[in-house]
Parts: sequence; structure tokens; C-alpha cells
Amino acid sequence: MSWYDALEAGELTVRPSVDAAKRFGVSIDRMSVSASAGTPLAEVLTAVERSTADVVVLRYPARETTWFAALASGPRQALLADTVMYWSLPTGKGRRPAPLAGFSTQLEPEVDDDLVDDLVADVFGDSGNHYCANPIFDRTLALAGRQEWARRRIAEAGAVVLRGPDRRVLALAAIEQQRSWTEIQLAGVVPAEQGRGRYGHLLAAVEDACTSRRLVVSTQAHQTGIQRIWARYGFEPVHNLLTVHLVAAT
Repeated sequence: MSWYDALEAGELTVRPSVDAAKRFGVSIDRMSVSASAGTPLAEVLTAVERSTADVVVLRYPARETTWFAALASGPRQALLADTVMYWSLPTGKGRRPAPLAGFSTQLEPEVDDDLVDDLVADVFGDSGNHYCANPIFDRTLALAGRQEWARRRIAEAGAVVLRGPDRRVLALAAIEQQRSWTEIQLAGVVPAEQGRGRYGHLLAAVEDACTSRRLVVSTQAHQTGIQRIWARYGFEPVHNLLTVHLVAAT
């Protein structure tokens, strides 16, 4: 879920997930409660009751510790799908690694689709996402959806790319620029270059491309390795939320 939806949206948001519904063959409503919305549980329960979708994907602040029991006592089956952590860094405050001779970085308007697919599969293929917690959703289709999203996002806005001396792509990041924040929506290092400090150089490149005062990023709570890298670079955790699937009775 985007930074805006997770932290800044002023009210409960409800929208159908059209692309995911086509992919999985079931109707899906997405509902989200941001950190600043102040939405009461009663409003959430009413929205869930009104939904006619096969699955409601609800995301809400993890601080609302009493909500899951109330959701689970309703007519829908409640599945705890994941926890997402949000991190933030003031632009220009990152602990940057020393530059690498011969390496180059820039925001490139186009990236080969096959390269994007391979990177998403290699970096995220085993990590799963909230869809993988629910047997209704096929894990292979979940990865295909992530690849499709990455191709579309990079085609629209380009990607920050790290290249080696031979011009091979070593890492890339898709970002969204807003007035007050820049969100890293996807970032990864090709498998052959992992464990060699390339991710820190990619973060530095993203910071250079950042046009706002704050750089933000998120991941699932169990992805502790990447969160350690963010912490070393200077990011700080600022929010977390729960994802719950509410499945209609069949």
C-alpha cells in the first residue's frame, strides 16, 4: 500500500481491485485506514458488511489491537495476511557508501521488460506477499501480478538504474515523486551482485534523484535483512499496519 494510503489519507478508502480480480477470478474490494484517518472500528465494520466482494483486503494501523477479534467474529472468515513496515529518511541525510569507480547511476526512462520480470522474480519470488497467505489466491499468479505492476510502473515513470563498468544493469529502483515525499516502490539488486554492497549505492542514487524533502519505503515485517540495510543507511521506522483478508462464506 502506498505511503499516502498508509499514513496520510484522511478517511477510510474503499475501492474495487479490478486488475487483481481479473487475475485471480474472484471479486476483491480494497479497504484501508491510514495512520491519520481516525476511522472508528464501527465504520470499518459497516463498510465490510456493505461489501459484496468475495474477498475484502483490509489494511489498518497495527496499533488497533482490538480490531482483529471484532473482524473475526463477523460473518466473513478473517485471515491475518501480513504486517507492513514503513520507513522514512530526510533527503540528504543518508549514510552513503564511497563512490565506485566506473559505476554509473541515473534515472532511465526505459528498462527492458524481461530484465524487470527477472529482477522481480529473483528478488521477490520467494518472499511472497499478502496474497500468499490466502489459499484462494494462486502464488504463481501473485508473482505475475507483481511483475506486471513493475513493468507498467517503470514504463510510466522510468527507474533509477545502477550500472557497472561494462554497462550491465546491477540494480534498479522504481520511485514515485510527490511534493513532500519520494516513495521507493520497488528496489532490488540482481542476484549475481547481491551481498556486495550494491544496494547502498542504489539508495544513494535514489537520494540523488529525489526531488522532495523526504524519502520513504516499506516492506513486510519479516523482511528483516532489507530493513537492517535501511537502518544502516539512516532510515527510521515510522509506521506499521496489518493486512487482513475477509473472505465471504461460500
